Amino acid sequence: MPQPEPTPAARTTGVYLLFAHEPYYPGPGTQEINTTVVAADTLLHPQVLQPDGARIHDLLTQGRQPGEIIPLATLTHELNGGADWPTVGDWERVTIDLLQLVRAGDCDALSLGLPEIARALVCTGPNSHVRAFDAAAGEFIVYGSAERAAVLAEVDVFLACLVAEQDLWPGDGLLAPLVRRG
Repeated sequence: MPQPEPTPAARTTGVYLLFAHEPYYPGPGTQEINTTVVAADTLLHPQVLQPDGARIHDLLTQGRQPGEIIPLATLTHELNGGADWPTVGDWERVTIDLLQLVRAGDCDALSLGLPEIARALVCTGPNSHVRAFDAAAGEFIVYGSAERAAVLAEVDVFLACLVAEQDLWPGDGLLAPLVRRG
């Protein structure tokens, strides 16, 4: 017998995936883009590797808060430091597919050129640290979860401005999300 969709409390809409990627320049005289935010439903796009995209979507949307931005590194942290990625999907191929969609204009995205330390912070788990050497002071500076939260809050401000009138479009022809069996 088919199972109904999970309750709204289990699956959350309005969740976003943040992932870093190889830098690119969208046009002459433009800023480097090295990080992208897409709506979680973009993972259900038919041009994204499936069923991997749908499995990552399921992981991304379970038990989250509406409007929450989840870095790919947070999913890696939740997946036993990445050891469990093979049971979910090929995150590298999925993010390549997402970036191709964004660059082709087949979905909406917030494309960012994060500074080096900010990018490093969103590429690490929520409890990780980034050490950087300050040559002027001759010492290392350690950035941690508070600085990571500040970067995500700043990204959230940009995203909130972008989606104030209309949410990010995930593209057309989306596949159905996975249905969890109880």
